[in-house]
Amino acid sequence: MARSYRHIREYEKEILELKRKGMTLREIGKKYGFSYEQVHNFISRYNEKQRKIEAGKALKAKGRPPKDYAITEGMKINEMKYIIARKDSKIKRLEMENELMRDFLSRTERK
Repeated sequence: MARSYRHIREYEKEILELKRKGMTLREIGKKYGFSYEQVHNFISRYNEKQRKIEAGKALKAKGRPPKDYAITEGMKINEMKYIIARKDSKIKRLEMENELMRDFLSRTERK
């Protein structure tokens, strides 16, 4: 099926809906004029992005920002969530190290 060029992201809602309904990636690709690999890669990238969002990681665009680049409130919020998550993980790591050190010292009978 020939089609005028549209980026696969423009079909995001339709592709995800068909995937939820149980269509295979080949069938979805055939319907919209994409190859299996294109649909597979799109689904993989989408799932990875969702995992990052759920984990609270900041989503950053790759490459140099354009000259008319403006920082939005959403970007600031994502950046702050990322900073808080990193600090929390560092605190957890230090608490675990502290606990291991106390256990080691108590087992070697040092105070």
